[in-house]
Amino acid sequence: MKSTSSASPSASPDHAAPEPVRALLFDAVAGNREVERLDQVLGLSPAQEQLLWIDLQDPDEAVLQTIARQYSLPEAAIAGYLGTQTNPALENCGRCFWLRVVAVADGPNDEYSGTVLTIIAGANMVLTLHRTPVEFLESFKEGKRCRGGMGTLGSGSFVAALLDWHLGTYFEAVSRFELAVERLEVDILSTNPRDCVPELRTLRKGASRLRRMLAPHRIVFTALPRPDFRPEEDEQTDRHFRALDAHYERAMDMVENARDLVVGSFELFSSQTALVANETMKILTFVTVVIGVLAVIGGILGMNFEAPFFKTGVLGFTVAVVLMLVLAAGSILLGRRRRWF
Repeated sequence: MKSTSSASPSASPDHAAPEPVRALLFDAVAGNREVERLDQVLGLSPAQEQLLWIDLQDPDEAVLQTIARQYSLPEAAIAGYLGTQTNPALENCGRCFWLRVVAVADGPNDEYSGTVLTIIAGANMVLTLHRTPVEFLESFKEGKRCRGGMGTLGSGSFVAALLDWHLGTYFEAVSRFELAVERLEVDILSTNPRDCVPELRTLRKGASRLRRMLAPHRIVFTALPRPDFRPEEDEQTDRHFRALDAHYERAMDMVENARDLVVGSFELFSSQTALVANETMKILTFVTVVIGVLAVIGGILGMNFEAPFFKTGVLGFTVAVVLMLVLAAGSILLGRRRRWF
């Protein structure tokens, strides 16, 4: 995540606090312009071929209320941001609509945390609100800062673009998750496997966490393309919303597949554990057979019969011991040659 000081060229290196107002005015005719002062933002009135994007990180409530009054933003949206709710939401407020989503943020030890993002769309303007930095917003801003033509987009299409980047955080999280699973499976299939149960437990929790974070967004992504949600939207915006819903379904499929990957890795680990146990049992069985044969020989030699061999004394004892050692060594060589162990 880029620091706030790098986002503003005029900021000093010591300045770690975020700017109170950061805005981009996309103008298809005059070019894009960045605005960082509140009075300048309040003086903007985007017209046709223009789109104003205001991004506020943990803004002061007074600043937020001032911007809301200036652009006639719905009170429900402001209350939704200022409240404590974190679940995804979508509401149509007539001329405006607002929504709340949760983006994936990296956490320690492959754990996934969420960053709540509130988006308010009005006439030729979009307001994004978040209490902590949102990495994909910074990437989106850097990519669109100098790109022309953004002013021709309506606010609905611009929101669709932001939400598509929001879904990208889940695609990236699943990609990192799959990489972690692949590394674990390489360790499982190594010649010296280790206990992977703690890592499997962590991966299973991560997959469940991703699903719990993404699944509630269905109320947002399935409602946006419905004809009754924004009947006044143009066909281009409707196409963007329908494509966004398809991307959401793909993201859900990938998250569901992530859980299946963990199950497959556990089955692979169980199979490898069973193979190691089988090898151990083969060795133990072979040793038992060899010792059993030697015990039979020893038992025969211990019988109290008046056979000449039993009267040979030290020589007979030596011959018996050597015979048993040769038999044991021959059995081991035969077992190695036949790959019994």
